[in-house]
Order: sequence, then C-alpha cells, then structure tokens
Amino acid sequence: MYTESDLQSAVAAGVLSHEAAEALRAHAAGLRTAPVADEEHFRLITGFNDIFVTIAAVLLMVACAGIGNAIAPGIAGLLVAASAWLMAEFFTRQRRMALPSIVLLLAFVGGVAAIPINILAETNPHLPDRVEALMGAGIGLGAAAAAWAHWRRFMVPITVAAGTGALVLTVLALIVAAIAPIFNSNEERIMLPLTFLAGCGVFGYAMRWDMTDRARETRRSDVAFWLHLLAAPMIAHPLFHWLGVTGGENIGAGAALGVLVIYVAMGLVALAVDRRALLVSALAYVLIAMTWLFRTFGVVELNVAITGLVIGSALLSLSAFWGPIRHAVVERLPGSLQARLPMAPARA
Repeated sequence: MYTESDLQSAVAAGVLSHEAAEALRAHAAGLRTAPVADEEHFRLITGFNDIFVTIAAVLLMVACAGIGNAIAPGIAGLLVAASAWLMAEFFTRQRRMALPSIVLLLAFVGGVAAIPINILAETNPHLPDRVEALMGAGIGLGAAAAAWAHWRRFMVPITVAAGTGALVLTVLALIVAAIAPIFNSNEERIMLPLTFLAGCGVFGYAMRWDMTDRARETRRSDVAFWLHLLAAPMIAHPLFHWLGVTGGENIGAGAALGVLVIYVAMGLVALAVDRRALLVSALAYVLIAMTWLFRTFGVVELNVAITGLVIGSALLSLSAFWGPIRHAVVERLPGSLQARLPMAPARA
C-alpha cells in the first residue's frame, strides 16, 4: 500500500513524473468517489511495525526517565530528549516511520521542557505568581527552540504545531506576568480572551500553510492539519466557557441554543476550509448542550442515548455528503476567497 508521502517522495526523486502522480491520485480518488483534497490525509501509521516501534521507544524513554530521576533533578528530561533525538535519527530520518516520528518529536520537546521544570520543582517549588509566569515563558521559549531544531533536522509535520504551541505559551505567560496584578491575579479573566485570540492567530497561520497547497499534495498540508488541530480547542473552549457550558449542569436554554448556533457556524467554517478539527474539538460541548435540552423536554432516561443518536447521525450524514455540501458552501463565497481555499470540485 502506497501512501501520499510515498508518492511525494517518488516525484521528488524523479522516479515518477508529476503528471503520473496526478493521474494516480485522480484514479484513486475516483475509486473512492471523493476528491483527494476532501479526504484530509495525514500520515499516522503505515503498518503494525509503527505500533511495535512506538511501544518499544516509549518503554525505553520511560526507563531513561526513571534512571534520570534517580541521578539528579533535570537528568530525566535530558535523557528522554537525548534518546528521542537519537532514535529519530534512524526511525524518522532513515525509516520515515510516521507514528514513531510523532511520538519521538513530542518526547524530545517535552523532555527539553521538563529539564527546567524538574529542577525548579526540586530546588524552589514555591515562587511568586509573576516569577512562575516568567519561568513558564522561558520554558515555552526553550521548547519552541527545541521544536525548531527538530524541524530543521527531521521536518516532521507536527513539529510546526508543537513549536507554535510553545510560542503561544511563551507569549501568554509574558502577558500574564505583565498585567496579572491589574486583575488581582484573576488569571481566568486574562487567559480566556488571550487564548481565544491566540487560537484565531494559529488558525490564520494554519490557513497560510493550507493556501500554499490547495490540492493537498505535499507535506505543507500535513503541517496545516496539525496547526488546525492545535487552534480548534483554543477557539472552542473560551467560546463555550463564556456561554456557561463548562459549568456543568447549570446551563440554561439560551446557552444550549447558543452552543448549537456556534457549532453550526463552526461547521460552515470547517466546510469552507475543508478541515474537520473545529467540529471535533467542539463536540463535547454540543453533547452537553443537547443532553440538557432533551432532559429539559422530559426525555430523562434516554437523553444521553438520543443525544448520541442525533449528533452521530448528523455527523455521519455530513461525512457522507461532505463534498456536495462543501461545494454548496464554497460556491457562495467571493471568488477571491474561493481562490485561496482548498479546491472544491463541482457537484457530481
């Protein structure tokens, strides 16, 4: 079985012409009766060997962390990061294995971030809030630098999202350190709007990557996928928190209906940009709202089951007819915007 990455590599090596690769993609898309762009491919696993290697790598890094903890503070993160980099030299750079590459990248960045965290926790666990925020900014900056170095060496698509997330953490921590005293240390009032704005910024950055590969044929599309996955919860959580959904049982009819309206709006955006991450990230909040609505209207015993039935049926229908629905949405947008979005083939 050949993956999209294999096709890209074959074209880059001159083994396969660009025209032949396009013909193969079109043929495969025809067999699936869905255009390539609408499939939203990304590499996660190419075979059971990916799972086998990942399990072995995780066991090795857990052992390294245990040995490091027994030596001195910070050594655990150092050993994890070093072992993750060394394993990536073979499994990522030479074997190009998808799932191990993702796990090793996360372990490397996490290991680098864990070094100062572990040292601070052991030496001075009680710090003023502003100092903690500044330390968080420094840790985020270090993690971003680690992600940048990993990207330069291995170019794993998720690396850009990891580095972007670390930079977002750095900026948010610096802002909190600067203005938290004004809000009497009420970080929630600061963090929610900042997180929402940061999520919108990450979404815009993801669209920049998407716009450079409208046909979804290169690594840039994979990078955009992970950035959308990072941006989605940062956008969804503040919106639904402001509606009161995260409070649990005490949501009202207005909040429940507001959740549904926002979810529909997210669905339209997801259709326009051909990314499903927004729908997935907001799903838990919609389930809460729908469950409350059914309970309110007297369906107490079956409210969870009916909620699952309604939402599951709607999402399955949307998935089955994603192409035609997306075409109907995109064709109503301005032409200049359509030219920047992923391709939306005409209705069958």
